[in-house]
Amino acid sequence: MPILEIEIVLQPGEILMSDLAARLADAAAEILKSEPRGTWVRLRALDAAQYAENAGGGGLDVFPVFVSVLKARLEADILETEADQLAKSMAYICNRPKENVHIFYQPEGRGRVAFGGKLLKP
Repeated sequence: MPILEIEIVLQPGEILMSDLAARLADAAAEILKSEPRGTWVRLRALDAAQYAENAGGGGLDVFPVFVSVLKARLEADILETEADQLAKSMAYICNRPKENVHIFYQPEGRGRVAFGGKLLKP
C-alpha cells in the first residue's frame, strides 16, 4: 500500500530519465517490503526557479528531493532505519547527496484512505 509522492528540484538542463518513477518504485518496494504492484510512486519535477530557502539559502547549488510516504501502518521501531534506507536509495537513483533527500511520513492510512471506495481497516 505504500504511496510515495516524490518531487525533485531540477538542476539546470536536467531531464528526468523516462524510467525514473519505476526505478524509485522498485527500490522503495524492496525497502518497504511490499508485494508486487503494492508500492506506488507519483513523480514530479520542480524547476529550480520554483524552489527557495529563507535567508538566501538554496540557490544554484542545492537541488533537493522531497519524498512523502503514506503507509497503512507506521511502525515506530523501524522508521529511523527505513527513512535512512529510503534517503540513501532515492539519493543514489536521483543522483543527489543523501543530505538533500527529505522524507516526510504522512499519518497512517488505515481508517482514512480508501482504494476503489474500500476503506483501509484500522
